[in-house]
Amino acid sequence: MMYDYALMKGELAKILSHKRYEHSLNVAQSAYELALKYDENCEKAYVCGLLHDICKELPFKQQKQMALSSGYHLSFEEICSKSLWHAVAGAYYAAKKYNIADEDMLNAIRYHTIAREKMSRLEEIIYLADLISADRKYKDVNRIRKLAFSDLQLAMREALRFTLTNVSDNCVYLPLCSVQAYNQYVFMCSDRNKEQEE
Repeated sequence: MMYDYALMKGELAKILSHKRYEHSLNVAQSAYELALKYDENCEKAYVCGLLHDICKELPFKQQKQMALSSGYHLSFEEICSKSLWHAVAGAYYAAKKYNIADEDMLNAIRYHTIAREKMSRLEEIIYLADLISADRKYKDVNRIRKLAFSDLQLAMREALRFTLTNVSDNCVYLPLCSVQAYNQYVFMCSDRNKEQEE
């Protein structure tokens, strides 16, 4: 399927603030580069990067309505956390507005904030691209950027560790799927280290 990047960028420029628009372009670029590195579909990654925050600045009431209409299961933690609604709404919007039917792409948008167990390669790429995009300035960003292009599993473990620490420091809900994802990558990395030691 061919995607109209110009159409998407034009809409993003209209409905997002300049800062959020630039972030979306940066995430799309990072997603493209990661997809190239890990032999994933670069076009799909770029589109998911562009659209991942498309509903981020809509009124919360509209985000919630779209999320609840999406057909996705929302956990208790998601329903209680306004900051998480945009990801589910974004997947719904991408399907309705741009006729994206690719389940992997929609899941990449839907889980780009909270992650989950058994993420696809595309889901991992969008999750990491959001954290390492050029506009990100947090303390460990350069370390996670390097990991993202050298060791995808370790990068996911460290990205989730960073995110879960921030969320818990702010005393807001931790979605169970985020904790499960973190545990999975901890296990995968530690299990891999054991194999290398043997």
